[in-house]
Amino acid sequence: MGDIATPLTTNVSRRAVLAGLGGLGAAGVLAATSAHTVRATPAVPSNGRSVAVFGGGMAGLTVAHELAERGFQVTVYEPTALGGKARSISAAGTGTGGRLDLPGEHGFRFFPGFYQNIPDTMHRIPFGANPHGVFDNLVSTGGFRMALPGNEDLSFPTPFSPGTRWEMYNFDAIRNTLTAGFSLGTSIPPNELAVFVEKMVMFLTSSLERRNTEWDNVTWSQTLEAEGKSKAYREFVVSALTRSLVAARPDQASTRTIGQVGQAFLLNGAGVVPAYGHLDRILNGPTNDVWINPWADLLRGMGVRFEMGKKLTDLEVGGGRITGAQVADGSGARSSVQADYYVSAMPVERVVEVLTPQLIAADPRLELLRTLVVDWMVGIQYFMRTKNELSDGHVAFLGSPWALTSINQAQFWPGDFASKYGDGTVHDVLSIDISDWDTPGILYGKTAKQCTREEIAAETWAQMKASVNDGSRPMLRDEDVAQWFLDPGVQWNAALGTNTNETPLLVNTVGSYPNRPEARTAIPNFFLSGDYVRTDIDLATMESANESGRAAANALLEEAGSTAPRAREYKLVEPAELAPLRAIDAERHRAGLPHMLDI
Repeated sequence: MGDIATPLTTNVSRRAVLAGLGGLGAAGVLAATSAHTVRATPAVPSNGRSVAVFGGGMAGLTVAHELAERGFQVTVYEPTALGGKARSISAAGTGTGGRLDLPGEHGFRFFPGFYQNIPDTMHRIPFGANPHGVFDNLVSTGGFRMALPGNEDLSFPTPFSPGTRWEMYNFDAIRNTLTAGFSLGTSIPPNELAVFVEKMVMFLTSSLERRNTEWDNVTWSQTLEAEGKSKAYREFVVSALTRSLVAARPDQASTRTIGQVGQAFLLNGAGVVPAYGHLDRILNGPTNDVWINPWADLLRGMGVRFEMGKKLTDLEVGGGRITGAQVADGSGARSSVQADYYVSAMPVERVVEVLTPQLIAADPRLELLRTLVVDWMVGIQYFMRTKNELSDGHVAFLGSPWALTSINQAQFWPGDFASKYGDGTVHDVLSIDISDWDTPGILYGKTAKQCTREEIAAETWAQMKASVNDGSRPMLRDEDVAQWFLDPGVQWNAALGTNTNETPLLVNTVGSYPNRPEARTAIPNFFLSGDYVRTDIDLATMESANESGRAAANALLEEAGSTAPRAREYKLVEPAELAPLRAIDAERHRAGLPHMLDI
């Protein structure tokens, strides 16, 4: 979404900027994308053209869906399991007496209201009698809790979101939250809070040109001027909120990425963007049951073939095009793949493994993929013998060394959990995301990467208890834990004294935006999808992967000369009320001048 150029203005005051922001709030209704509808794109004959998609995660399933709807013959090659990092992972052997195995996962996932591409896909996946398909399996949380060690926790409703269930809240909790919030606020000097507010105002009123250049080349910590500030400002404003909300290190991630997602959270939470839904939504069951499996069934019915246990090992190049591919199964046996078009839907660290001199010669920009950085965010689940009362939404354990966030999932799943899963004694599943694997913990003084699986479980539990058991009644008790489940992608290497991780995440480090590719490559029949591909949301998320799958499908349709309608690529809303200020900044940026507030 570009900015409209206006004559260069140099005497815009802070008052004018803040007035523009006030207009944003007063308007209440912003320019928005059209509402999602339940639809299926009519298939258009593709003349039998075939597509090989390598990777069956979020990006690969999206590519397959969009192209199969348009009549292409799609085969997906997936080495592990459909759904990738978004799937659920059963804890094998835990179900007895006819009950299902306990549901583990890579880490809990949530669907902010500013996600639009994924909800559109969900609307198009039938599910029982649901009028809106899988989308109706999303439920809204009631609120969230910020656990502050040594302080009153902050527990409050999801702010200002459509459909907030205010009647569910204990007003004593709201009173305590206001008290704790004031206490926390007074521990941060007003002049430091002013820095944070001003930087957010600057980002909101910055042109996209400035975001893609200047803001991409500074870290979030640098932008918030963290050095020399108070401990409370550095720990909570700069670090904890960033790690908890977007699982990114503020000293690594670019301001472009953090600011853009922060803007989306802000607009979504303010409830002024009609296109956005409830701020915090999760699925009402294990991901495979209520999303991935129905999706795969739909795709099979549309003619998509899934070749499971097959991993891409080589892309063959001739005459500037991909002429074939090689895949290997678990035993190492190789087989050839022939198709008209080839789509890589693998994570970036897997793509790098198949970069050959021939491939790079055909598209030199692919070499830049080696510069991209990945980091760890992995989940652990504790299966509880009792229902837990931490929150009716997410919990952010602010100040925890491993940047923990959690949610009690069973409260959102219909039916009795104990009668459906495990051995009949488990009544809840507490799912935790560990976002920082490089900071020493409180039990062993080691980073998560340096801990065995058992130590990770003990350390994570200890950090959570330190945050929420500092009141009159302990919220987490050791005797309530029946067992735990850590993502099997994390494996302890005793010889090296460290863990390996099969499923790292892209980190949008400073200056990395120019090195990230578009979905279309210089090789006419080869396309890229995945959360490392340039997207509007610009963060390693399910939404980014889905958006990139749509972009890859559209690039392929263009190359094929298809007359089929293009896949809708939803964009984050840029407030129309701020367009004049962004246009002024675009002019200033082109003239080499700083932002009007950067004095």
